[in-house]
Amino acid sequence: MELRIVYESKPINVSHDTYRRECRYTRGIHIPFEDFVEILDDMSHDIKLYFDFHNPGKQIAPGTYLNGHSGLERSIASYYQNRKNTCIDGINTGKDFYVKII
Repeated sequence: MELRIVYESKPINVSHDTYRRECRYTRGIHIPFEDFVEILDDMSHDIKLYFDFHNPGKQIAPGTYLNGHSGLERSIASYYQNRKNTCIDGINTGKDFYVKII
């Protein structure tokens, strides 16, 4: 499996427990579990805190949907560029997105 950027015809709802509401996304990043775990391990402390703010207590496992944010987007882009020598077009746009771990 490899990373995919997905544009949904119908919005995907992802719970945001900090805000106690559902966030709706039409853009998603489907990412392999192993890659996502490495990305989390490589995140700076500040980006990890912000990730935890947007996804409190969410399980990191295949099938999990997460709320994205710009720091996570940059972390994903950096991981693929530096570790996989791959540039992912359309990943670092600053637009809202969800993550699905596959």
